[in-house]
Formats: sequence, C-alpha cells, structure tokens
Amino acid sequence: MDGYYGTLGGVAQAMAASAPAISMLAVFALVLGGVALWVKKGDRQKAVLMLVLAVVIFGNVVIWTL
Repeated sequence: MDGYYGTLGGVAQAMAASAPAISMLAVFALVLGGVALWVKKGDRQKAVLMLVLAVVIFGNVVIWTL
C-alpha cells in the first residue's frame, strides 16, 4: 500500500489516510442516531436504514484497512 500512497500528492495522501477515521465517526453517529430513532420516536424504518448504512460503511473501512 505504500507504493500507492507514494504516487499521490500531499493533499490526496492526507485525505486517503483520514478517510477511515472520518468514516468511523460517521458509523458511530449512525448507530447512535438509529438507536435513538428506534427508542424515542419509534420510527423503525429509518432506524433500520441508518443501522444498515452503518454496517455498510464499517465494512468499507475494514476493506480499506486490509
């Protein structure tokens, strides 16, 4: 993976390195929001969609970091 990062410019390299961290923040926010929607408002469809999206983004982060 170092060869790939070496070909990127400085800004693109920083963005590629920070993308997993930003995505994990989104995962935490989606999980908290999904649970809050499910418990407080009872809007289960949106809550489930948020939780599914959190799983998909988490899967992407796992793939990126392999």
